[in-house]
Amino acid sequence: MALLEGSNLRKTYRLSRRTSVEALRGVDVSIDAGEMVAIMGPSGSGKSTLMHVLGLLHAPDRSGGPAPELRIAGSDAAGLRDRERTRTRAQSMGFVFQSFNLVPTLTAEENVALAAEYAGMRRSHVRVAAREALDTVGLAGRATHRPMELSGGEQQRVAIARALVNQPMILLGDEPTGNLDSARAAEILGVLRRFNRERGQTVVLVTHDPDVGGACDRIIRMRDGLIVPDDMRIGTAAAA
Repeated sequence: MALLEGSNLRKTYRLSRRTSVEALRGVDVSIDAGEMVAIMGPSGSGKSTLMHVLGLLHAPDRSGGPAPELRIAGSDAAGLRDRERTRTRAQSMGFVFQSFNLVPTLTAEENVALAAEYAGMRRSHVRVAAREALDTVGLAGRATHRPMELSGGEQQRVAIARALVNQPMILLGDEPTGNLDSARAAEILGVLRRFNRERGQTVVLVTHDPDVGGACDRIIRMRDGLIVPDDMRIGTAAAA
């Protein structure tokens, strides 16, 4: 069953009065519930823009072509207003980025708690939820440490705990292993795959790394703002 469905997804960025970049040129995409999917392609292919549109960080363009459609768990998301988009992101989605995006003056627990507060979790439950999320990524013992006191891999695990604290349906990552060495990257990928398998969470990862792509159920390949037709499934990697 499709959890994320988009059609006629277009996005153009205006760089100046005379210059623009067509990041998405009319993309049709479908991602099933419980899939772990990699979006891959060369720089400038539109892969990050596609993830941002699917994650409601950017709205698809409504002019210049057929009306875009975007459905999340069967509900129309293309026409949501900004406040509705923010609420849907906070309650249904978790995000992990290459740069970790942790608040340097806050502890690991406080960084994770921010996401719970943002989603409207009751204050009495926030700290408990943050501790539990850190425990699930193996960092309960580092809850009081600030980012500068943690390794890169530990910081990314804090970012994953933050993304998972609200138990979202969908986890989206933009180059989540890009700043890590191969050992730490494998560690983070294992954490993401574990949550995908044990909790059935849908995972969508933008990546340049063929090892990340090979560990996913499917690769969506992009070039020049479009999905390459030979979208391929990797049954052996999914079963590993």
